[in-house]
Amino acid sequence: MIVAFENRFYGKSIVITGHTGFKGPWLTAWLQLMGAEVTGIALEPPTNPSHFVVAGMGEGIQDHRIDVRDPEKISRVITEAQPDFVFHLAAQALVRRSYENPLETWQTNVLGTLHILEALRKLDKPCAAVIITSDKCYDNVEWVWGYRETDAMGGPDPYSASKGAAELAIRSHIKSYFPKSTSKVRIASARAGNVIGGGDWADSRIIPDCVRAWSENGIVELRNPASTRPWQHVLEPLSGYLALAAALSERDELHGEPFNFGPQAQQNHSVLELVQEMSKHWEKVRWEDVSSAVEGPYESGLLKLNCDKALHHLQWHAVMGFKDTVCMTAEWYKAYYQQPDAIRACTESQISEYMAHAKAQGLRWAQ
Repeated sequence: MIVAFENRFYGKSIVITGHTGFKGPWLTAWLQLMGAEVTGIALEPPTNPSHFVVAGMGEGIQDHRIDVRDPEKISRVITEAQPDFVFHLAAQALVRRSYENPLETWQTNVLGTLHILEALRKLDKPCAAVIITSDKCYDNVEWVWGYRETDAMGGPDPYSASKGAAELAIRSHIKSYFPKSTSKVRIASARAGNVIGGGDWADSRIIPDCVRAWSENGIVELRNPASTRPWQHVLEPLSGYLALAAALSERDELHGEPFNFGPQAQQNHSVLELVQEMSKHWEKVRWEDVSSAVEGPYESGLLKLNCDKALHHLQWHAVMGFKDTVCMTAEWYKAYYQQPDAIRACTESQISEYMAHAKAQGLRWAQ
Protein backbone atom coordinates (compact mmCIF):
# COMPACT_ATOMS: atom_id res chain seq x y z
CA MET A 1 0.00 0.00 0.00
CA ILE A 2 1.29 3.47 -0.91
CA VAL A 3 0.54 6.04 1.80
CA ALA A 4 -0.17 9.65 0.79
CA PHE A 5 2.34 12.12 2.19
CA GLU A 6 -0.15 14.39 3.93
CA ASN A 7 -1.63 11.52 5.92
CA ARG A 8 1.71 9.97 6.86
CA PHE A 9 3.71 12.91 8.18
CA TYR A 10 1.11 15.11 9.85
CA GLY A 11 1.94 15.62 13.53
CA LYS A 12 4.98 13.33 13.35
CA SER A 13 8.35 14.03 14.95
CA ILE A 14 10.94 14.22 12.20
CA VAL A 15 14.71 14.73 12.41
CA ILE A 16 16.52 16.15 9.40
CA THR A 17 20.30 16.38 9.36
CA GLY A 18 21.83 18.89 6.98
CA HIS A 19 18.69 21.04 7.02
CA THR A 20 20.69 24.25 6.36
CA GLY A 21 22.22 23.04 3.08
CA PHE A 22 20.65 22.74 -0.39
CA LYS A 23 18.12 19.92 -0.15
CA GLY A 24 17.48 20.47 3.57
CA PRO A 25 15.48 23.72 3.39
CA TRP A 26 13.25 22.27 0.68
CA LEU A 27 12.56 19.15 2.75
CA THR A 28 12.00 21.26 5.86
CA ALA A 29 9.48 23.49 4.07
CA TRP A 30 7.70 20.48 2.56
CA LEU A 31 7.35 18.68 5.89
CA GLN A 32 6.15 21.85 7.62
CA LEU A 33 3.50 22.27 4.95
CA MET A 34 2.31 18.76 5.86
CA GLY A 35 2.11 19.61 9.55
CA ALA A 36 5.19 17.73 10.77
CA GLU A 37 7.23 18.67 13.84
CA VAL A 38 10.76 19.14 12.52
CA THR A 39 14.05 18.95 14.41
CA GLY A 40 17.08 20.05 12.39
CA ILE A 41 20.72 19.10 12.99
CA ALA A 42 23.34 20.92 10.94
CA LEU A 43 26.26 23.30 10.83
CA GLU A 44 25.73 26.98 10.08
CA PRO A 45 24.37 27.57 6.55
CA PRO A 46 27.31 26.79 4.26
CA THR A 47 26.75 29.62 1.77
CA ASN A 48 25.85 33.27 1.58
CA PRO A 49 23.20 33.82 0.26
CA SER A 50 21.40 30.95 2.00
CA HIS A 51 17.97 29.55 1.21
CA PHE A 52 17.62 28.54 4.87
CA VAL A 53 18.25 32.09 6.08
CA VAL A 54 16.44 34.16 3.48
CA ALA A 55 13.31 31.97 3.69
CA GLY A 56 13.27 31.92 7.49
CA MET A 57 13.37 28.12 7.60
CA GLY A 58 14.49 28.13 11.24
CA GLU A 59 11.13 29.44 12.39
CA GLY A 60 8.79 26.84 13.83
CA ILE A 61 11.39 24.06 14.10
CA GLN A 62 13.90 22.83 16.67
CA ASP A 63 17.09 24.17 15.11
CA HIS A 64 20.38 22.68 16.38
CA ARG A 65 23.90 23.62 15.29
CA ILE A 66 25.75 20.32 15.66
CA ASP A 67 28.46 18.65 13.58
CA VAL A 68 27.59 15.07 12.63
CA ARG A 69 31.13 14.19 13.66
CA ASP A 70 30.08 14.79 17.30
CA PRO A 71 28.44 11.48 18.35
CA GLU A 72 27.41 12.53 21.87
CA LYS A 73 25.49 15.61 20.77
CA ILE A 74 23.93 13.76 17.84
CA SER A 75 22.71 11.00 20.14
CA ARG A 76 21.33 13.47 22.68
CA VAL A 77 19.23 15.39 20.15
CA ILE A 78 17.86 12.27 18.45
CA THR A 79 16.99 10.72 21.82
CA GLU A 80 15.23 13.89 22.93
CA ALA A 81 13.31 14.21 19.66
CA GLN A 82 12.05 10.60 19.77
CA PRO A 83 11.57 10.76 16.00
CA ASP A 84 9.04 8.86 13.95
CA PHE A 85 11.17 9.57 10.88
CA VAL A 86 14.81 10.50 10.28
CA PHE A 87 16.25 11.92 7.06
CA HIS A 88 20.06 11.99 7.11
CA LEU A 89 21.21 14.49 4.49
CA ALA A 90 24.25 16.02 6.22
CA ALA A 91 27.42 15.49 4.18
CA GLN A 92 30.50 16.98 2.63
CA ALA A 93 28.93 16.98 -0.81
CA LEU A 94 31.46 18.62 -3.16
CA VAL A 95 33.81 16.53 -5.29
CA ARG A 96 36.42 19.28 -5.71
CA ARG A 97 36.42 20.02 -1.98
CA SER A 98 36.94 16.32 -1.27
CA TYR A 99 40.30 16.53 -3.07
CA GLU A 100 41.26 19.53 -0.93
CA ASN A 101 39.98 18.08 2.36
CA PRO A 102 39.86 14.27 2.08
CA LEU A 103 39.99 13.63 5.83
CA GLU A 104 37.05 15.97 6.50
CA THR A 105 35.15 14.27 3.67
CA TRP A 106 35.71 10.76 5.03
CA GLN A 107 34.95 11.76 8.60
CA THR A 108 31.75 13.56 7.70
CA ASN A 109 30.39 11.10 5.17
CA VAL A 110 31.35 7.82 6.85
CA LEU A 111 31.75 8.49 10.56
CA GLY A 112 28.89 11.00 10.48
CA THR A 113 26.63 8.32 9.03
CA LEU A 114 27.76 5.83 11.66
CA HIS A 115 26.98 8.36 14.39
CA ILE A 116 23.40 8.61 13.12
CA LEU A 117 23.09 4.82 13.01
CA GLU A 118 24.49 4.52 16.54
CA ALA A 119 21.99 7.10 17.80
CA LEU A 120 19.18 5.12 16.16
CA ARG A 121 20.28 2.03 18.08
CA LYS A 122 19.24 3.78 21.30
CA LEU A 123 15.65 4.35 20.18
CA ASP A 124 13.04 2.04 21.68
CA LYS A 125 10.17 3.02 19.39
CA PRO A 126 9.15 2.61 15.76
CA CYS A 127 11.16 4.88 13.49
CA ALA A 128 11.76 4.92 9.74
CA ALA A 129 15.16 6.33 8.76
CA VAL A 130 16.25 7.23 5.23
CA ILE A 131 20.01 7.65 4.91
CA ILE A 132 20.90 9.67 1.83
CA THR A 133 24.21 8.97 0.11
CA SER A 134 24.79 9.77 -3.57
CA ASP A 135 24.66 8.36 -7.09
CA LYS A 136 28.46 8.69 -6.97
CA CYS A 137 28.60 5.81 -4.48
CA TYR A 138 28.82 3.49 -7.49
CA ASP A 139 32.08 2.35 -9.04
CA ASN A 140 31.57 4.44 -12.15
CA VAL A 141 33.02 2.83 -15.27
CA GLU A 142 31.03 5.24 -17.46
CA TRP A 143 28.90 2.68 -19.24
CA VAL A 144 25.83 3.98 -21.07
CA TRP A 145 23.14 2.17 -19.04
CA GLY A 146 21.98 3.12 -15.58
CA TYR A 147 23.47 1.71 -12.40
CA ARG A 148 21.31 -0.63 -10.36
CA GLU A 149 21.26 -0.90 -6.60
CA THR A 150 23.17 -4.20 -6.80
CA ASP A 151 26.15 -2.74 -8.71
CA ALA A 152 29.57 -2.33 -7.11
CA MET A 153 30.33 0.52 -4.72
CA GLY A 154 33.31 2.86 -4.81
CA GLY A 155 34.86 5.65 -6.85
CA PRO A 156 38.22 7.19 -7.77
CA ASP A 157 37.82 10.50 -5.90
CA PRO A 158 37.55 10.92 -2.11
CA TYR A 159 33.93 12.03 -2.27
CA SER A 160 32.73 9.07 -4.34
CA ALA A 161 34.78 6.59 -2.33
CA SER A 162 33.45 7.98 0.95
CA LYS A 163 29.87 7.62 -0.25
CA GLY A 164 30.49 4.04 -1.34
CA ALA A 165 32.04 3.35 2.06
CA ALA A 166 29.02 4.92 3.78
CA GLU A 167 26.76 2.49 1.93
CA LEU A 168 28.87 -0.43 3.14
CA ALA A 169 28.71 0.91 6.69
CA ILE A 170 24.92 1.24 6.46
CA ARG A 171 24.54 -2.33 5.22
CA SER A 172 26.86 -3.67 7.91
CA HIS A 173 25.10 -1.84 10.75
CA ILE A 174 21.66 -2.91 9.60
CA LYS A 175 22.66 -6.58 9.45
CA SER A 176 24.54 -6.40 12.74
CA TYR A 177 22.28 -4.28 14.94
CA PHE A 178 18.85 -3.88 13.31
CA PRO A 179 17.56 -7.41 12.62
CA LYS A 180 14.64 -7.37 10.22
CA SER A 181 12.50 -9.68 12.36
CA THR A 182 12.65 -7.63 15.58
CA SER A 183 13.98 -4.12 14.96
CA LYS A 184 11.61 -1.26 15.74
CA VAL A 185 13.84 0.99 13.66
CA ARG A 186 13.70 0.46 9.91
CA ILE A 187 16.42 1.86 7.70
CA ALA A 188 16.89 2.30 3.96
CA SER A 189 19.47 4.19 1.90
CA ALA A 190 18.72 6.53 -0.96
CA ARG A 191 20.98 7.40 -3.87
CA ALA A 192 20.47 10.45 -6.06
CA GLY A 193 22.61 13.09 -7.67
CA ASN A 194 22.96 15.97 -10.13
CA VAL A 195 20.18 17.88 -8.45
CA ILE A 196 19.38 21.42 -9.48
CA GLY A 197 16.82 23.90 -8.22
CA GLY A 198 16.46 27.17 -6.38
CA GLY A 199 18.51 27.84 -3.29
CA ASP A 200 21.77 26.19 -4.36
CA TRP A 201 24.67 28.60 -3.89
CA ALA A 202 27.53 26.11 -3.57
CA ASP A 203 30.86 26.72 -5.28
CA SER A 204 31.80 24.80 -8.41
CA ARG A 205 28.25 23.89 -9.35
CA ILE A 206 26.98 24.87 -12.76
CA ILE A 207 23.63 26.50 -11.92
CA PRO A 208 24.98 28.64 -9.04
CA ASP A 209 27.95 29.56 -11.23
CA CYS A 210 25.57 30.72 -13.98
CA VAL A 211 23.31 32.66 -11.64
CA ARG A 212 26.18 34.43 -9.89
CA ALA A 213 27.83 35.39 -13.19
CA TRP A 214 24.70 36.42 -15.06
CA SER A 215 23.23 38.42 -12.17
CA GLU A 216 26.36 40.59 -12.40
CA ASN A 217 26.41 40.65 -16.22
CA GLY A 218 29.44 38.38 -16.19
CA ILE A 219 30.60 35.36 -18.17
CA VAL A 220 30.23 31.86 -16.79
CA GLU A 221 33.19 29.57 -17.45
CA LEU A 222 32.33 26.00 -18.48
CA ARG A 223 35.01 23.59 -17.28
CA ASN A 224 33.35 20.39 -18.56
CA PRO A 225 30.71 21.40 -21.14
CA ALA A 226 30.53 17.94 -22.74
CA SER A 227 29.96 16.04 -19.47
CA THR A 228 26.47 14.54 -19.33
CA ARG A 229 24.35 14.18 -16.21
CA PRO A 230 20.82 13.03 -15.37
CA TRP A 231 19.70 16.48 -14.21
CA GLN A 232 16.67 16.53 -11.93
CA HIS A 233 14.91 19.15 -9.86
CA VAL A 234 15.57 19.01 -6.13
CA LEU A 235 11.92 18.11 -5.45
CA GLU A 236 12.24 14.89 -7.46
CA PRO A 237 14.60 12.99 -5.12
CA LEU A 238 12.93 14.57 -2.08
CA SER A 239 9.61 13.10 -3.17
CA GLY A 240 11.41 9.78 -3.46
CA TYR A 241 12.84 10.07 0.06
CA LEU A 242 9.38 10.89 1.41
CA ALA A 243 7.74 8.03 -0.51
CA LEU A 244 10.43 5.65 0.74
CA ALA A 245 10.06 6.81 4.36
CA ALA A 246 6.29 6.45 4.25
CA ALA A 247 6.48 2.96 2.75
CA LEU A 248 9.32 1.94 5.08
CA SER A 249 7.19 2.76 8.11
CA GLU A 250 4.52 0.35 6.89
CA ARG A 251 6.46 -2.45 5.19
CA ASP A 252 9.22 -4.36 6.93
CA GLU A 253 10.40 -5.99 3.69
CA LEU A 254 11.91 -2.63 2.68
CA HIS A 255 14.15 -2.55 5.77
CA GLY A 256 17.80 -2.58 4.71
CA GLU A 257 17.09 -1.88 1.04
CA PRO A 258 18.89 0.75 -1.08
CA PHE A 259 16.96 2.80 -3.66
CA ASN A 260 17.94 4.96 -6.63
CA PHE A 261 16.05 8.17 -7.36
CA GLY A 262 16.71 9.84 -10.67
CA PRO A 263 15.06 11.23 -13.81
CA GLN A 264 13.86 9.17 -16.72
CA ALA A 265 16.63 7.58 -18.79
CA GLN A 266 16.28 9.94 -21.74
CA GLN A 267 16.94 12.98 -19.55
CA ASN A 268 20.73 12.83 -19.70
CA HIS A 269 21.94 16.19 -20.98
CA SER A 270 25.33 17.81 -21.24
CA VAL A 271 26.46 20.76 -19.14
CA LEU A 272 26.35 22.90 -22.29
CA GLU A 273 22.75 21.85 -23.02
CA LEU A 274 21.80 22.73 -19.45
CA VAL A 275 23.34 26.20 -19.76
CA GLN A 276 21.68 26.76 -23.13
CA GLU A 277 18.27 25.83 -21.69
CA MET A 278 18.84 28.00 -18.62
CA SER A 279 19.74 30.94 -20.87
CA LYS A 280 16.21 30.92 -22.33
CA HIS A 281 14.92 32.18 -18.98
CA TRP A 282 17.60 34.76 -18.22
CA GLU A 283 18.64 38.04 -19.83
CA LYS A 284 22.18 39.01 -20.83
CA VAL A 285 23.70 35.55 -20.67
CA ARG A 286 27.24 34.71 -21.74
CA TRP A 287 29.45 31.68 -21.33
CA GLU A 288 32.88 30.50 -22.36
CA ASP A 289 34.29 27.00 -22.89
CA VAL A 290 37.47 26.85 -20.81
CA SER A 291 37.81 23.06 -20.77
CA SER A 292 41.06 23.07 -22.73
CA ALA A 293 42.67 25.55 -20.33
CA VAL A 294 41.49 24.08 -17.05
CA GLU A 295 43.59 21.58 -15.17
CA GLY A 296 41.69 20.00 -12.33
CA PRO A 297 41.00 16.75 -10.54
CA TYR A 298 39.20 13.88 -12.19
CA GLU A 299 35.41 14.11 -12.47
CA SER A 300 33.29 11.49 -14.20
CA GLY A 301 31.94 12.29 -17.64
CA LEU A 302 28.87 10.02 -17.71
CA LEU A 303 26.68 8.78 -14.89
CA LYS A 304 23.02 7.78 -14.66
CA LEU A 305 20.81 5.57 -12.52
CA ASN A 306 18.31 2.81 -13.15
CA CYS A 307 15.26 3.56 -10.99
CA ASP A 308 13.12 0.51 -11.76
CA LYS A 309 13.28 -0.65 -8.14
CA ALA A 310 11.67 2.58 -6.88
CA LEU A 311 8.99 2.28 -9.54
CA HIS A 312 8.22 -1.33 -8.61
CA HIS A 313 8.25 -1.03 -4.81
CA LEU A 314 7.15 2.57 -4.29
CA GLN A 315 5.34 3.42 -7.52
CA TRP A 316 7.73 6.37 -7.72
CA HIS A 317 9.13 7.95 -10.82
CA ALA A 318 10.28 11.43 -11.76
CA VAL A 319 7.45 13.67 -12.90
CA MET A 320 9.19 16.64 -14.53
CA GLY A 321 10.85 16.88 -17.92
CA PHE A 322 14.14 18.62 -18.59
CA LYS A 323 12.64 21.90 -19.79
CA ASP A 324 10.22 22.16 -16.86
CA THR A 325 13.05 21.36 -14.45
CA VAL A 326 15.23 24.15 -15.80
CA CYS A 327 12.30 26.58 -16.01
CA MET A 328 11.30 26.03 -12.36
CA THR A 329 14.92 26.47 -11.31
CA ALA A 330 15.32 29.73 -13.22
CA GLU A 331 12.01 31.07 -11.89
CA TRP A 332 13.14 30.55 -8.28
CA TYR A 333 16.36 32.49 -8.78
CA LYS A 334 14.58 35.28 -10.65
CA ALA A 335 12.11 35.53 -7.75
CA TYR A 336 15.02 35.71 -5.31
CA TYR A 337 16.63 38.65 -7.10
CA GLN A 338 13.31 40.46 -7.59
CA GLN A 339 11.83 39.99 -4.09
CA PRO A 340 14.00 38.01 -1.66
CA ASP A 341 11.64 38.67 1.27
CA ALA A 342 8.96 36.60 -0.50
CA ILE A 343 11.17 33.61 -1.31
CA ARG A 344 9.52 31.37 1.31
CA ALA A 345 6.21 31.80 -0.53
CA CYS A 346 7.95 30.99 -3.82
CA THR A 347 9.45 27.82 -2.33
CA GLU A 348 6.08 26.67 -1.00
CA SER A 349 4.39 27.53 -4.29
CA GLN A 350 6.88 25.40 -6.23
CA ILE A 351 6.31 22.48 -3.83
CA SER A 352 2.56 22.76 -4.48
CA GLU A 353 3.20 22.98 -8.21
CA TYR A 354 5.35 19.86 -8.09
CA MET A 355 2.68 17.95 -6.17
CA ALA A 356 0.13 19.00 -8.78
CA HIS A 357 2.40 17.50 -11.47
CA ALA A 358 2.61 14.23 -9.51
CA LYS A 359 -1.14 14.07 -8.90
CA ALA A 360 -1.85 14.77 -12.56
CA GLN A 361 0.28 11.76 -13.48
CA GLY A 362 -1.73 9.55 -11.13
CA LEU A 363 1.06 8.71 -8.70
CA ARG A 364 -0.66 7.21 -5.67
CA TRP A 365 1.73 8.61 -3.08
CA ALA A 366 0.76 12.11 -4.23
CA GLN A 367 -3.02 11.68 -4.01
